[in-house]
Amino acid sequence: MSTTILLSAPYMLPFVDRFLPVFDAYGINLILPEVHERLSEDEILVYAGHFDGAICGDDRYTEQVLQACLPRLKVVSKWGTGIDSIDKEAATRLGIQVRNTPNAFTLPVSDSVLGYILAFARRLPWMDARMKAGEWEKLPGRSLSECTLGVIGVGNVGKAVLRRARPFGMRLLGNDIVPIAPDFILENNVEMTSLKDLLQRADFVSINCDLNPTSRHLINSETLGWMQPHAVLINTARGPIVDEKALVTSLQSGKISGAALDVFEVEPLPLDSPLLSMNNVMLAAHNSNSSPAAWERVHWNTIRNLLEGLGLDASQLSAFQSSALA
Repeated sequence: MSTTILLSAPYMLPFVDRFLPVFDAYGINLILPEVHERLSEDEILVYAGHFDGAICGDDRYTEQVLQACLPRLKVVSKWGTGIDSIDKEAATRLGIQVRNTPNAFTLPVSDSVLGYILAFARRLPWMDARMKAGEWEKLPGRSLSECTLGVIGVGNVGKAVLRRARPFGMRLLGNDIVPIAPDFILENNVEMTSLKDLLQRADFVSINCDLNPTSRHLINSETLGWMQPHAVLINTARGPIVDEKALVTSLQSGKISGAALDVFEVEPLPLDSPLLSMNNVMLAAHNSNSSPAAWERVHWNTIRNLLEGLGLDASQLSAFQSSALA
């Protein structure tokens, strides 16, 4: 039986022709489904039992799906870092490998966070809109040196956000459920503190933690109530970390002054979402990972993870990569 993979990673599908020589060389057949952001359980189940490996985005590889894909499925190779859409515990129990690319988008995501902070602090989008509407109005802004940044989740991205904020003179707060290396804390003058204290003191709150059972709806009506009325919430991590209904209520009532959101509880964001009509909110379509260099690295590492998970020799891959980049 020939080897077949289900390739549904939306960032790879538009460029799949570039990688066909690799799959041909390894004798791998492709199933290329139509994907709208991600595959649901039912959409994957259509192909269950017909593929040996998967290259996926945020597809819903639940225990039910993984069970149905046995005995053929050997490896799920995630394009990117986050694997919260894959039931890793069930996969391990069933002998299915789950592989990803750690630290894949640290630089572009942390750049996006700083961009949002600068936009809100200096009022850049709002001044631009007023000018284009024919209004000559001087909106009050703040220097970042006058502001406190709180980062929830001091992993790779959280650390990069804090490093970027330090040269602007921001006061830096961090919160995490695991100990953070003392050298990073000392070198960057970060004060590690409780979630409540961070939310009470920060002018800008950046969510950079993983989505897991302890972080789902971590930001809710109670925790939003701890924030200052002028504070801004930034989420470039995972949508379900924030209770979206509670956030909308807090924004509408003035409990917080603004939000920048790259991720949402339901993606794509429904067209009837109140967020779309709020002028104190900046929105993006889960795009803070945008970076040609980062994407290229993840493309090839995802293929490498797939090959190794299938027990194939991936040593030829470098030659294909060099040829593709020539």
